[in-house]
Amino acid sequence: MRIEKTQMLRDIAATLEDSDYIFLMSYKGLKVEDFSQLRGSLAGIGARCQVIKNRLVRKAAESSGLEQFGRFEFRGDTAMVSGKGDAYAVARLISDFSKKSEFVAPKNGYADGEVLTSSQVLEIASLPSRDILLAQLLGLLNAPARSLVGVLHAKTAQVVYLLNSYKDKKEKQ
Repeated sequence: MRIEKTQMLRDIAATLEDSDYIFLMSYKGLKVEDFSQLRGSLAGIGARCQVIKNRLVRKAAESSGLEQFGRFEFRGDTAMVSGKGDAYAVARLISDFSKKSEFVAPKNGYADGEVLTSSQVLEIASLPSRDILLAQLLGLLNAPARSLVGVLHAKTAQVVYLLNSYKDKKEKQ
């Protein structure tokens, strides 16, 4: 293998190892200005987008210990989106862009040690954001305590109302 390809293979392998998430997408037919806009949007949320050769991704995945990721059948032009942080925001951006342009479509991905199909990438994009999910979880965890407080308050309030009505009755007599 030529030196340039060896270096590209090392760079892709390093990206695969250092990234929290990786999404592969097709872009064939996309205009350069639209692709530049997509790259800029991805860079704005901390993701890196690069055009790669399918064969090099497969080899880099195998050398990085991501054999399952390398087993996917890569066809056509492929762009790799990778980075650290919230994979949701990147999946959402790719999904939104694919709705605007028929040329962009997720192929597959890798996040949290799991290989993702294109449909799973779209499912991630359809989920609420991480902050909203954490808020919902916190609400679920607080619900039993809130209910207990409500029940205890209602019982003590009944006693107070009973005593108050007894006091009013005694005052009238």
